[in-house]
Amino acid sequence: MKKATILLPMISSTLLFATNGDTLIGVGTKSRGMGGAGIGISHCAESTLQNPALITCTRGTSISFGGSIFMPDISAKMGQAPYHNSDADINIIPSIAISHKLNENWYLGVGMWGTAGMGVDYRDAKTSAMDSGNMNMVTNLQLMQFGTSLAYSTGTFGVAVTPLIQYGALDINYKGFDGSNIGDGVAQDLGFGYNFGAYYDLTNGLTLGAVYKSKVDMEYKNQLSTATQPFVNFGIFPSAMDDHLEQPAEVGVGVGYEFGKHTLAFDYKQIKWSDAKGYKDFGWDNQDVYAIGYQLKDDKWRFRLGYNYASHPLQEAQSGPSIIPAGSYAQAGGNAQNLFNLLGFPATAERHYTIGGGYEFSDNFYVDLAYIYAPETTTTMNTIVGLNPETGDLYTGKSTVKHSESSLSFQLSYRFF
Repeated sequence: MKKATILLPMISSTLLFATNGDTLIGVGTKSRGMGGAGIGISHCAESTLQNPALITCTRGTSISFGGSIFMPDISAKMGQAPYHNSDADINIIPSIAISHKLNENWYLGVGMWGTAGMGVDYRDAKTSAMDSGNMNMVTNLQLMQFGTSLAYSTGTFGVAVTPLIQYGALDINYKGFDGSNIGDGVAQDLGFGYNFGAYYDLTNGLTLGAVYKSKVDMEYKNQLSTATQPFVNFGIFPSAMDDHLEQPAEVGVGVGYEFGKHTLAFDYKQIKWSDAKGYKDFGWDNQDVYAIGYQLKDDKWRFRLGYNYASHPLQEAQSGPSIIPAGSYAQAGGNAQNLFNLLGFPATAERHYTIGGGYEFSDNFYVDLAYIYAPETTTTMNTIVGLNPETGDLYTGKSTVKHSESSLSFQLSYRFF
């Protein structure tokens, strides 16, 4: 019996950036060194990117700019086919933040940052009659946000709002069942949203923080619809997806406690994937994210440790029979969804261990570094694994993805008093 393994295309992958789902665990090097914690502790200008109410630690003007080198390691297999390694294995993520004290109560912040991403590149995967080489798919979604924060503080209490613009670019291309190239080039869009933040100093050294990030709707014309149409033609999906992919809303709280040279931080947030266009169509579940961070502050040096955990949001849909005859492919709808999620959208990282540090060269200039490691996860689901070209029988079975991540962040900061 001949089986020709097929792999579905990635729907909306972006470059996996040490992530909760496809969202960064933290934006800014200090936060990333502390497991992504930053809702209840201030990182001055960097807080523009996390809890804008906490830019109120700024004494004059603070500028931070840097970036992260991200190195994901993703491989996947379908059924008895061998693993194929994704070549999307190194990426650069920029960030910049500026905060300025206007007067005793008002503060202004400006930030631009990469916020989310995930991706695969199987263009060089070898193919055979028994292996599609993951359909040689190449996918890339880049998300950047630009925001301006206005914060008000009474000293013990502060609030801030950040209207933001999100830029996204999505490209999906792969080889279809008949060997033809599927894809429509790069699609771009701008979306609009806002972040809201607040903090309250309970006692000396103990701070509570809260944030809300709105969802941001994006439309990538002829991307998701083109990618899913072949499965409609096969009778697997009832209709093609529309082209909306919405970054989900987030709500979070955090607590920070400073005592002597030590700072402890704990954040909890929920990422609402199940309410976001695109993600909810693939059955993503809401994600509860926990971040713990520690900082030791010496005269000039800073040392940071952190841990971040969130179970991955992918939920396995119901599988059809192991052999599905032509004309009954709709029974494989759940298997196709699992394949899109598992192999095309491998947001399976769960645990992140972080370490970081910084050094103040002067009262005005300092440097920060952070390293993040997400150990390998192995996730298996029932997916479509093959198609018999002679009988038209569709086969379902186990597919597996292995996924680990590491990244190095670097940031320069300058203060004007």
